[in-house]
Amino acid sequence: MRLKNKLAVITAAASGMGAAGCEVFAREGATVFAIDINKKNLDEVVARVGRAGGKAYGMVADLLDPDNCRKAIAEAAAQMGGIDILWNHAGIPGLRDVEDLDLDGYAKTMDLNIRTGLVMSGAAIAHMRKRGGGAIVFTASTAGLVGASVSPVYSAAKFGVVGMGKSLALRYAEEKIRVNVVCPGPIETPMFPDFFDPNASKEVALAAQAKVVAAIPLARMGQAIEVANAALWLASDEASFVTGAALPVDGGFTAR
Repeated sequence: MRLKNKLAVITAAASGMGAAGCEVFAREGATVFAIDINKKNLDEVVARVGRAGGKAYGMVADLLDPDNCRKAIAEAAAQMGGIDILWNHAGIPGLRDVEDLDLDGYAKTMDLNIRTGLVMSGAAIAHMRKRGGGAIVFTASTAGLVGASVSPVYSAAKFGVVGMGKSLALRYAEEKIRVNVVCPGPIETPMFPDFFDPNASKEVALAAQAKVVAAIPLARMGQAIEVANAALWLASDEASFVTGAALPVDGGFTAR
């Protein structure tokens, strides 16, 4: 088991990649503290982990509030007895519009994609320090490695996540706290359609999605479990000499 006896916190854990992460982390021996705003889906994820023989706790929290971020970390450490791993997966698609920019929407995109992970990490580091080190994983995107015309705001946020991850890796390397970033490409999750124009017809929306898939050298969408497996590796001791990395999980999307 690659995470035997490890204590892991995962945000945005109720669906998609975060839910897959809860299941695979637990399967590999970790106790998981799952956080999300969707109680119904979160309860189902925790129940699935339990049925599979794993151990998971769930906490409903709106992580746009920095106080909730700190409370969630404190509760995770209290429930599990510490923290070894933090996967900062929470995020939202950014705004499409630039010419008539919604500043409230801009702030929400930046806050949830960047500030939430920073506050969560800042709160978790003291707990990792007590255990002699740890691993932090951020979820960015291929839009944090190359430009994304569909949402410049989202791309800006995810470039920020990549820079933040690299910088934290340098700051905490001497304390054996590794920090890495996983950068998914187009992944088949409930959030994927949210990146496209909500006012477009079904035919136009499907055509836009097909255009994205056509740009992937492996000629298919990624699956949530494939991103979860990458995060698992980055969090595990198998990646013990890896810190400050931004790992694309994108079917070759950024290789051109």
